[in-house]
Formats: sequence, C-alpha cells, structure tokens
Amino acid sequence: MEQQYPSELLEKAVDEFSKLPGIGRKTALRLVLHLLRMEPKVTHDFASSLVRLTDEVKHCKVCHNISDTDVCPICSSLKRDSSIVCVVENIQDVMAVENTQQFHGLYHVLGGVISPMDGIGPSDLEIESLVSRVKAGGVVEVILALSSTMEGDTTNFYIYRKLSSLDVKVSVIARGISVGDELQYADEVTLGRSIVNRIQFNGKY
Repeated sequence: MEQQYPSELLEKAVDEFSKLPGIGRKTALRLVLHLLRMEPKVTHDFASSLVRLTDEVKHCKVCHNISDTDVCPICSSLKRDSSIVCVVENIQDVMAVENTQQFHGLYHVLGGVISPMDGIGPSDLEIESLVSRVKAGGVVEVILALSSTMEGDTTNFYIYRKLSSLDVKVSVIARGISVGDELQYADEVTLGRSIVNRIQFNGKY
C-alpha cells in the first residue's frame, strides 16, 4: 500500500532524498524526520551547503579534479612533481591515492572508463586533454592507475596507444589490486605499494 504522508512538504522532501543512490523511501523518511527534529539553523546550514556545492564548485582546468578554484591546490602546489601524472577514473580515486601518502606527482581525472556496454567511448572521457598535457612538454611519466576491470584494462590500452608516439614513459600500477577490484575500495597499504611498485606498461598484462 502506498505510504500516506500528513504533509505535501514532507512527501516532497522524501521524494528528493529517495533520489539519492542507496536511499529507499523508508530511509529517506527517517532522514527527513531527523532534520525536522533538529534546530532550524542546522537544517538551513545543511541546505545551504548543498546549494553552494551546486553553484560554486569547479573542476580544475588542468586535471579535472573537483576544486574551489580554477586550478586545484594539487596542480598549483610547488611541492608536487609535475613531471609525473597519475591517471585515475574519478575524484574518489584521487582521494584514495592521496590517502596513501606515497604519490607526490599530479593527477588526471578521466571522468570514467571506456565502456561500450554503457555507451561510454573515448570521446566521453578526458583522454584528449591528457594527450595535450603530454604534448605540451614537461611530463616524463604517465601512471595508469585505473581499476583492474575489463573496462579499466581497455582504457589503459587505448591511452597507451594514444601516447605511444610521444616521448613519455607509460607505467601501470602493480597488480597488488585484485583483478576486478575498483581502486577506491582498495586498502591504503595495498594501493600505496601498487603505486610505488608500478611497472612499465607495454600494452599487455
């Protein structure tokens, strides 16, 4: 039987919360009721932070990571090694690698991996901007740190082919990450060792 709500405002709020991944209507209702029990300022601050996130967040012009500025703090840091670029699938992967404290170069966020089944091709990703970064000079090594899935391996190979004619070393993280695992779910020690013990990529595994 369809849930009956005593308020249209309550129902609307539940509708919006239930659009979030992994949030069903029962959980959404519990969250909304929790917000109603809190001080109005807390709820206002919560809503305001979401509005600011939507309106003000940027993507770094260099690496495409989320940032508050046009160029993110990692890309603008003089302490980072700009000659090494670590290619990752998404923003969560940047956070995962940073948490290992084993990598001190720069990043390049693709925004996904090649997946014909999902209608995602090379042109949907930030691959050409990676090639442009390498062509601009100064990049000595590109580390392919994508998930060890079929889609990740396909993307690795595509990028390797795009960079093969350029004067840059292409390496891939060591297979301390189990086949089929997504990078962001790997523990920090394993991921850190995979970065440190990376191997040169030759288009094969």
